[in-house]
Formats: sequence, structure tokens, C-alpha cells
Amino acid sequence: MMTTRRALLTTLGGLTVLGGAAGMYGFWIEPAYRLAIAEYRLNPPNWPAGRPITIAALADLHASEPQMPLERVAEIVAATNALNPDLVVLLGDYRGGGGFGTPGLQRGIPVEETTAVLRGLRAPHGVHAILGNHDWWDDPQVQRLRRGVPRTARVLADAGISVLHNAVVKTGFGGRGFWVAGSGSLWAFRQTDDGRFLGANDLARTLGAVQDQDPVILLCHEPDIFPSVPVGRVALTLCGHTHGGQVRLAGFSPYVPSRYGNRYAYGHVVEEAKHLVVSGGLGTSILPVRVGVPPEITLVRLGYG
Repeated sequence: MMTTRRALLTTLGGLTVLGGAAGMYGFWIEPAYRLAIAEYRLNPPNWPAGRPITIAALADLHASEPQMPLERVAEIVAATNALNPDLVVLLGDYRGGGGFGTPGLQRGIPVEETTAVLRGLRAPHGVHAILGNHDWWDDPQVQRLRRGVPRTARVLADAGISVLHNAVVKTGFGGRGFWVAGSGSLWAFRQTDDGRFLGANDLARTLGAVQDQDPVILLCHEPDIFPSVPVGRVALTLCGHTHGGQVRLAGFSPYVPSRYGNRYAYGHVVEEAKHLVVSGGLGTSILPVRVGVPPEITLVRLGYG
């Protein structure tokens, strides 16, 4: 009996240590210290041959202390610049903090402070940003009136960062160019009485502003826009929002903030010859934990063999 009891206590002790180590990894090491480069080489059918570009996408910073302080944002900016991207895109959700079950443990960093660091990003074809659902939710006046644009847009623009809210911009290689299009968030306004989110997106208007047949790179915070993207017009859709589920094991995420579940949870998706890349993002939301989907800079090489 004594031996059995000792064995049981030893086992329980080992499980406690293992659980503590797993908790330390998920709540601190992976979200606060790891930084991956998720690289994709794509050749969409409507991207012209001989015009390769490299895109660095930064999604879901959720800048907050202690996991995503300004020093870590600066490290991410430096790491991004070191990759020498042709184009940098910011996919929304710049301020963090206030996660469920962690009152007082996270301090959201004002977007002005985060933007002062992000303005150090460099790319020949510019740094272009869209807004995420949290950028909308953090503006009480916009939420109350159900109109306007969140103040985060003005902060980014004042720092010299191009903000695309249902808008497009043309850039390119001399006489040959491409369009960067930015859609509004599909979850801009918090749930209505019937449980739905109201979006601030207008995809038809956005793509309608494209004035020629040069290829389009579409940015949208939520990947749920992908089924609505017209076949043959957009070379690549880039999204964030899901954080890869924040917990992802063997290619499966138990929870994904999408009506499509794991279909658009993470990575490269091809449907009807359309290409989507969903970034795993950088910060955390709801719970400050990451397991199996470390913070990442998403690097897309378009037109490379």
C-alpha cells in the first residue's frame, strides 16, 4: 500500500510539474519570446510573370504589457526591415489588453505609442494598414453612432502610414504596377440584438476603385471575406484576426473566431483558383496564451518559382 501511495504521489507530482511547465510555455514563453517567419512562395494565375515581390504582413499586434511591450514591437519592426520586403502591410488590431479572466494583468499600450514604433517600417512600395475589429471596438463614439472611422486610422495616418479603409492605392515597377486594396472590418460593430456583428466593409466599392487590369492584393482583417472575393480579379487576399486559433495542435485549432471554423484558421488556402494567406499574427486576445502557433512575421513571395 505504501509503495502504491508513493507511486501515486510521485505521478501526481510529475504531472503538476509538467502542467506548470506547459502553462509557463503557453502563457509566457511562446507568446512573449518566440518570433517565427512564416514564408509562402505563391504563383497565382493572375500575377504577371517576371514581376516577383516580397510582402511582409504584420497582424494582430495587440500591443500590451507584459507580453507585447514597445520593446518587443521594436524588435518585430527591426526583424521585418531585415527581411528587405518590397511591401509591408499591417492587418489591424494594434492595441491589446483586458483579456478575459486576466483583469489587471495586461495593460493595453496606447496606439499613439505603438504607431511611433511602427513608423520605423521601411519598404519600397510603402507601408499600408487596415483596421481590425478591436480598432473599431476601442472607439466608443464610433460604436455608439454606428458611423465614422475609428481614431486609430487618424493616428496611423498622422504617422505617415497609408490607411486603406474601403480604398485602394496603386504602386508598382515603373510603368507596370499593382493595386493594394483595403477592406473595412467585417466585425466593426459589436454584436446586435440578434447576435450578429455589423461590418464596415464594402468590397464592391473597394474593388470598383481599381481603374485598370493590373493585379490586386486585397487586405481584410477577417478571412471570412474570402468566399465573396471575385474569381480572377484579386491575385492574393491577406488576412489576420484568427491568431491561428492561438492554440493549434496537429493542424487543428479548437476555437477560431470565424463562421467557417478551421477552414480559414491559418496559412495558405486555395479555392476556385483564388489564393488566401491567413497570418497567425503576433499578439494575443481574450486569453494571453499561445500554443503551437508562435507569433509570426508572415512573408509572402509572389511570383517566385
